Amino acid sequence: MTTDRLLLNDLLHLTEDELMRTKIRFCIQPSQETYNPIEIFKSNPDAINSGWLFDRKKKNIFQIGETAICLVRLSNDPDLWLLTTVKTIIKDTGRYGGGIGWEGEEWSQYKPYYGRTIIRHHKGQETFIKALSANGIETMEVLQLLPDLYEDNPFPGYDNICLPWREVQRIINRNLSDWRNALEHQKGIYVITDLATGKQYVGSATAKRGMLLKRWSDYVRDGHGGDIALRQLVKEKGKEYVEEYFQYTLLENYNQRTNDNYILERESWWKKALDTREHGYNEN
Repeated sequence: MTTDRLLLNDLLHLTEDELMRTKIRFCIQPSQETYNPIEIFKSNPDAINSGWLFDRKKKNIFQIGETAICLVRLSNDPDLWLLTTVKTIIKDTGRYGGGIGWEGEEWSQYKPYYGRTIIRHHKGQETFIKALSANGIETMEVLQLLPDLYEDNPFPGYDNICLPWREVQRIINRNLSDWRNALEHQKGIYVITDLATGKQYVGSATAKRGMLLKRWSDYVRDGHGGDIALRQLVKEKGKEYVEEYFQYTLLENYNQRTNDNYILERESWWKKALDTREHGYNEN
């Protein structure tokens, strides 16, 4: 070990005995599949930290009392991994065939590192599960401790916001700091586009209805945000329709000191410009 390298165990401080009872699960995009575990983690960390980590098809990979470390491969470099959790196996569920085969108790003392620690490790031809050793863990170098949860889609600026519903959901549910800081004190006008039909809805974020962060949080919660035509659409087709086909684009943004009446005037202009009263979802 050299003094200028920070290794994974410099953070975890596992003893040699604990290392003998520790295994790492490498989460990698399966061949011929379109879904990527790092994208799943960004939307739903528990789907990785329980579903992928403890997935059991046939073999008894883990034993009760062992420690499981979960690493997710990053998309931009096959040797870069994100540490997402460390858990002690506390129960064997008895499930096989792709089910969650174990339950684990998370090591809370490492919580500041989860989703923030980027590690360099060349996996080579190892299987998806690797038993650790004092020598093996010294190949795992900590490259970076991020200031926030891993995110490769940072706030792009107000003029470049065009997001599918699932991206809006991820931003809201994960409370991403750069997006939150940008939206929570901003008023604005936005357009929601139904990609299945081309129909649009123009809406506004004002002090009365909530700033942009509040309005878009409403759409994540119920799909319609209280808007009449969108409420009817969700009633007829289900929230799943919104999740699949809706896209949110910011047209104009204003700081919180801007008068609400001006925002409403601009909203009305966009409704006319995009003809959303006659051929879209606006009813006023």
